[in-house]
Amino acid sequence: MRRVFITGTAGFIGFHLARLLLSEGFSVCGYDGMTDYYDVALKRRRHHMLLEHPEFSCTEAMLEDNDALWGAIERYSPDAVVHLAAQAGVRYSLENPRAYIDSNVVGAFNVLEAARRLQVGHLLMASTSSVYGANEHMPFTETDKADTQLTVYAATKKANESLAHAYAHLWGLPTTMFRFFTVYGPWGRPDMALFKFVEAIIEGRPIDVYNGGDMYRDFTYVDDLVRSIRLLIDAVPPRPAGAADHVGDSLSPVAPFRIVNIGNSTKVRLLDFIEAIERELGQKATRNYLPMQMGDVPATWADASLLQQLTGYMPQTDFRDGVHKFVQWYRDYYGK
Repeated sequence: MRRVFITGTAGFIGFHLARLLLSEGFSVCGYDGMTDYYDVALKRRRHHMLLEHPEFSCTEAMLEDNDALWGAIERYSPDAVVHLAAQAGVRYSLENPRAYIDSNVVGAFNVLEAARRLQVGHLLMASTSSVYGANEHMPFTETDKADTQLTVYAATKKANESLAHAYAHLWGLPTTMFRFFTVYGPWGRPDMALFKFVEAIIEGRPIDVYNGGDMYRDFTYVDDLVRSIRLLIDAVPPRPAGAADHVGDSLSPVAPFRIVNIGNSTKVRLLDFIEAIERELGQKATRNYLPMQMGDVPATWADASLLQQLTGYMPQTDFRDGVHKFVQWYRDYYGK
């Protein structure tokens, strides 16, 4: 039985990934700090569901607690490590930047050190589309230069990518970084747009719409995202064998290291997304139009051809179908 250690299993994406791997016969060990950035009850409910499976175990501790993290990984001795835990949220990084340095930089360093010491077969780490920053050429490809991050959150994730490349080069640690594009779906985070919009519309409160709604996002349904990660676990970056030309690949020329976009490869206008929510709820939103937020970007759009090249798979859920599934879950979970 293959053993995977996942950080952030009480979180949105980690929960879905753990559930998928368990359904496919993997053993999963989770690690989560249960921080109160959002409703801890939601996190505990996710972990409770996972703990119903006999092949799931977990440790509750912070990433910054190096002794706890190392102890958990060493005891479990996984075949692969998937590092998803982080201080999330682009906007919150404007208010509390230190939380991002502690969790996203120090915490990621601790994960890298543990993976190095155990010589795991494959380390996979979450990055974000936000690292593309001020880039305007779209769709974003993994080989684009990404040196113009606009928020502390994005900067910490770019730092993770650089650290991970150095570790892959110095110690031959096979590493895949994936850049997520606007993930949404059931069991999502309450601070994300879809959750906030649905909650506000049902409760009759106005929703904040930035930049007059002239925003575009590559919305990626969570089931598609975790299926992509599952397949990438098997796509271990090889050690470089010289100056071979890897056309369309982000494989490092000096390390077993690769960056992969995971996105729907479709630009969706924010106003169209809101209209899909309104249709699903049968209610119109009261829209509070606001200027662009500091650090935000007008558009994101993924080129996911490398993901398809490596796995034969691409996310494909239409955003209207994804919104329908989220609203079904929200009404069921909250009884609204």
